[in-house]
Order: sequence, then C-alpha cells, then structure tokens
Amino acid sequence: MKQKIVLTIMAMLAFSANIIAQNNLPDTKKETSSSKNGKTVQSNDSIFKAHLVNDEYQVWMDIDFYHNNITVPRQEIFGEVPGYFGAVRDTRKWIISDAAIKGKKALLTIINDYGSEDLTAELKRNSDGTYTLTRLAGSTMKIVVNNKWVKIPKDITFYVK
Repeated sequence: MKQKIVLTIMAMLAFSANIIAQNNLPDTKKETSSSKNGKTVQSNDSIFKAHLVNDEYQVWMDIDFYHNNITVPRQEIFGEVPGYFGAVRDTRKWIISDAAIKGKKALLTIINDYGSEDLTAELKRNSDGTYTLTRLAGSTMKIVVNNKWVKIPKDITFYVK
C-alpha cells in the first residue's frame, strides 16, 4: 500500500513538473502560407514541422523537430517526441526519439515501438518541396501488409500533405 502511494505521488510530481516546464517555453509560432496553386508553402523555419506522405508504400510521418511535441497515437507512454513514422495498413509505429536540424537536413534516431530495433537516418528537404528519408545505419524499417513483412527501402520520398 505504501508503495502505491509513493508511486502515485512521484507520478503527480513528474506530471506537474512537465506542465510547469511546458508553460515556461517561449511561444514561437511557425508560419505557413498558401500559394496561388493551392499547395502549402513552408517558410525555412518550419520545414521540419509537417505531415509527410508516401503513397507508394502508404506510409506517413508526423514531425515537429522544433518543439518535439508529437504524441504517438496509442503510444502515449512515450510522451512527446519529435515525430513518428506510421503506415495505413499497420498499427505499429517507428518513433523518432531524437532529431538534430542542420540547414535543410535533419539527423534522426528512430526506434520501433518495442524498442528492439533502431536506426539512424537523414531527412532532407529537396528543392522541389519533397522530402527524402535515407537510412544511414542500423535496422531496416518494416511494416506488415497482408500478414507479411514489407521492408521500407533505404531511400523513400515523401511530400507534404
């Protein structure tokens, strides 16, 4: 009984410290604008805050490398992270645990939702507005399609949706 009380108090303290820390963050808003053709144009300070999609593999990435405030659906235990990689036909997620921005590139550390596989990758914004995710080292990302593992290629291209 004492152990449950101590754990409850510790959880409440951790939660309140997180709320206080979030309230002390500076409020910097990134802006996007619409061009004449209806596509979203991102300013240079918001290129790594987006919902990226690849139709061929039916996968997406939700990212915000500036605030690291993405919560993975049904994986809330991980807290807020820089982003994640998801698939239409698979409920598992690959979680971006660390992101370092260097110009139009970001160096990422990605883990699966079990923590058993990890990799380092680079996400680069191309001149045509698309993004390329390149696996540099580590495990190959895989998703399940029709009860079979499908490997995600070393280089995969995304567009902003």
